[in-house]
Amino acid sequence: MSAENKVLAYIHDTAVVAPGARIAKNVEIGPYSVIGENVEIGEGTKIGPHVVITGWTQIGRDCKIFQGASIGEEPQDLKFKGEKSYTFIGDRTTIREGATVHRATGEGEETRIGNDCLLMALTHVAHNCVVGNNVIMSNLASLAGHAVVEDRAVIGGMAGVHQFVKIGRNAMVGGMSKLTQDVVPYTIVDGHPAKAVGLNSVGISRAGIPLESRRRIKQAYKILYRSGLSLAQAIAVIEQEVDSCEEIEHFLRFLRVAERGICRERHAD
Repeated sequence: MSAENKVLAYIHDTAVVAPGARIAKNVEIGPYSVIGENVEIGEGTKIGPHVVITGWTQIGRDCKIFQGASIGEEPQDLKFKGEKSYTFIGDRTTIREGATVHRATGEGEETRIGNDCLLMALTHVAHNCVVGNNVIMSNLASLAGHAVVEDRAVIGGMAGVHQFVKIGRNAMVGGMSKLTQDVVPYTIVDGHPAKAVGLNSVGISRAGIPLESRRRIKQAYKILYRSGLSLAQAIAVIEQEVDSCEEIEHFLRFLRVAERGICRERHAD
């Protein structure tokens, strides 16, 4: 890192910043943090004490990274053989104490977190995960490798997400849930294993989805979960009976590619 950049940034004397690291102006790096050779940190980002950022990692603008976080470290994956892979974190994302985000397995592959996310203390994002924008992960929530989390999803504390599972847009996952199948957009799931318990009506409303679209989502939910149809049959009926809108088209796209199956609805014993 050039002497000029070090003047423009605020780097504690005990921090270790590799010469090749690219640090934008107005970045703050706290005591005893370690920034690796291939790291890029965007303007206005604040990094607390004892943070390690390594690997080929790019952090966006105006992020906040709290003490003890580890970003871009080698994946916890026996298939990993030291290949060059990446970690990307968007703008205005907050990563709290002790959180871990690992780079991908596979040459040229990436782990990616979007803009305006909140990863609370001790959360874990494993290799090759893709996390969208405005996602909240509560304390100790963990994503296994290759998981996908779409925009504005909320994952409760201590929830465990199996590898390759997808969590849909505006979905909510209850605390301590075990996810082994995909979470349909706009739904709430909970339990061990997780089951759908209804629509995430509050989250849908807060996202600014129009009232008519919300009505169509509710109609599609009833067809999917309460008609007794198979997944393929439900998709066909939704296509025929529910008026199209952007939210319904996304709902259908998600269902068509749900390779692990979906969390089914909970029923009283």
